[in-house]
Formats: sequence, C-alpha cells, structure tokens
Amino acid sequence: MRHKKSGKKFNRTRSHFKSMIKNMMCSLFEYERIKTTLEKAKELRKFSEKIITIAKIDSLHNRRIVFSRIRNIYMVKKLFIDIAPFFLKRQGGYTRILKCGFRSGDNASMSYIELVGRKKTMLLKKNYKKNV
Repeated sequence: MRHKKSGKKFNRTRSHFKSMIKNMMCSLFEYERIKTTLEKAKELRKFSEKIITIAKIDSLHNRRIVFSRIRNIYMVKKLFIDIAPFFLKRQGGYTRILKCGFRSGDNASMSYIELVGRKKTMLLKKNYKKNV
C-alpha cells in the first residue's frame, strides 16, 4: 500500500525513477533549460529546488550531500560555483515551467523547465571538466 507516499511513479521501478530524475537534473543544470512532459517537469522541480537550496551554502558536507544525489562531479562543481551563488538572495522558486503544446505521437502535454533569470549566463558557457 502507498499510504502517505507523495509523488508520481510514472510506471517505473524506484531505481529507474531515481536514475531518470538524476539524469534530468544533470541536464537541467548543464543546459539550464530542457524540454520534457509536464508531469516529469513538476516532479523534477521538487528535487532540483531542494538541491539548489542545499548548494547555496558552500561547505564540504553540502557538496557531499549534493554529490550523493546527482552523482556527477562536473555538475556539482557548476552548481556550487555558478548556479547557487546566483540565487543567494532568492528564497525559493528557482525553476519555471512553461507549457509548449502537445507531443505528436501520444498527445502528451510538453513543457520547458528552466532556471529563473539565467538567460544572460547561458551565453557564457564554462568548461567545468578541465580543472578537476
């Protein structure tokens, strides 16, 4: 029974769901805007906003917490150096979901999920894979 368990399952096993969310979070932090279904975007918002809130305080403990959740050292580095300092004065609401129509194959509602206020920095792509 699923008493008091929040969130959607998307007809996947728990391990598949976790890996899907991790991959989507890495893509969101790397490209700062991704296109996905509306339901997946709403679930991704829950996880990514918690990660950004943790990353606003740069400490070794917080870096280890974030790394245990997304398992990508390059995205952890970008998150702590570039993304989280941008949101220091913001109390929440780091992502925005924009609806963009329906998918032609199965008529699923599609949407963009993006980081708020990141248009200017998307032009300045930094390579975080160099100084590891």
